[in-house]
Amino acid sequence: LVTVEAGLPLHRLNALLDAAGLALANLGDIDRQTVAGAISTGTHGTGSAFGGLATRVHALELVTAAGEVLTCSADENADVLEHARVGLGALGVVSTVTLQTVPAFAVHAQERPAPLDETLARFDELTATRDHVEFYWFPHTRGTIVKVNTRLPLEAGLHPLPRARAWWDDELLANTVFGALVSAGRRLPALVRPGARVAAAALGAREFTDLSHRVFVSPRRVRFVEMEYAVPREALLPLVREIVAAVEAGDWRIAVPVEVRTGAADDIPMSMASGRETGYVAVHVAPGSPDQAAYFRTVERLAAQVGGRPHWGKMHSLTADDLRGRYPRFDDFVALRDRLDPAGVLANDHLDTVLGAPVRARG
Repeated sequence: LVTVEAGLPLHRLNALLDAAGLALANLGDIDRQTVAGAISTGTHGTGSAFGGLATRVHALELVTAAGEVLTCSADENADVLEHARVGLGALGVVSTVTLQTVPAFAVHAQERPAPLDETLARFDELTATRDHVEFYWFPHTRGTIVKVNTRLPLEAGLHPLPRARAWWDDELLANTVFGALVSAGRRLPALVRPGARVAAAALGAREFTDLSHRVFVSPRRVRFVEMEYAVPREALLPLVREIVAAVEAGDWRIAVPVEVRTGAADDIPMSMASGRETGYVAVHVAPGSPDQAAYFRTVERLAAQVGGRPHWGKMHSLTADDLRGRYPRFDDFVALRDRLDPAGVLANDHLDTVLGAPVRARG
C-alpha cells in the first residue's frame, strides 16, 4: 500500500513507484492526470480482468465543504470511501489516496495492422486469452491497429524498442505526421479521408518488452475532442459495427481513430463499470470539427440503446434524469453528496447537470 498526495500527476507517481520496485496494476494510455482527477472521473486502461484505477484505492482522505477532514477506509467512514473512489469532485476535496500497488513487472507488447473484419472476428478470443487488448479503427478505411500486451516478470528481461524506432513510430509518425494530417484536414476537409488512409497505412507491426508503465502509456501531443461510452461487454462489438456503418453511410470527415477496449466489472457506485463486465468505445474529432455534433449525437443515441454510460471526464450531453436510470445507486450517491455538502459549496453548472441541484437549490 502506498499513500500519495492526491495532486501528484500519474507520470511522477509511476517514476516514484518504479524507483521503489513497484507499479500500478494497470494504466490508461495518458499519464498527465493527477491521482485525484484520474480516480474521480473513472480513468481506466484495458484488460478484461482489470478494473480502472479507482478499484486500486484502499483508503483516502477527504476534506469536506465544511472543512472537516474525513479519513475514509474499510474501518472508518467506509460508506464515504465506497462512493468517493469515483466521486466526481462532488463529495469533497481529495487530499491523499492510499493505493494498492504490485511488484514492478514487464509487459510484452505486440502491435500490428489488421483488416477491420479480421479484428472484429478475433476480438472476443483475444480478450479472453490475453491480458490487455485494444484496437484503433481508422474511419473512412477498413484498417485497424491491434495492440496485445502480455504481463511478464521482470526476470524475463526487457527488450525495449531501439531509440530510433521509438522516435520514428511515436514521435514522427504518431504525433508529428498524424498531427499534420489532422491540421491539414481541419483547413481543407476534403483531405481528411485520404489522410485517414495514409495514417492507417503508416504504422507497421512492432514487438518489444519494457516496464509496464512505459508500455501502457503513449505520448499524445495531437489535440482532439473525445467522447467515450461504457457498455455491457456483450454489446461492445455490435455497437462498434453500428458506429462503423454510421460513418460509412454518412458524409462526415472523421480524422481521429476510434478506440475499443474492455474492462472488468467493479463495485463502485458511480464507476462506468459498476456491476457489469464492460466494453469501452471512444470516438474523437479534431478541435473545431463541423461534424462533432452530429457524430457524437449519433454515438450517444446508439450507446443509449444498450445502457451506455459516458466517461465522467470526457464529452457527453446527458443529464441527471438520463444518468439515474443507468446507475442503480445514483440516488445513494446524490444523498451522500447532499449530506456532505448541503449548502452546495462544491456545486457548479456541470455537477448540477449530471447530479441535479444540491439541497440548498432545491429549497
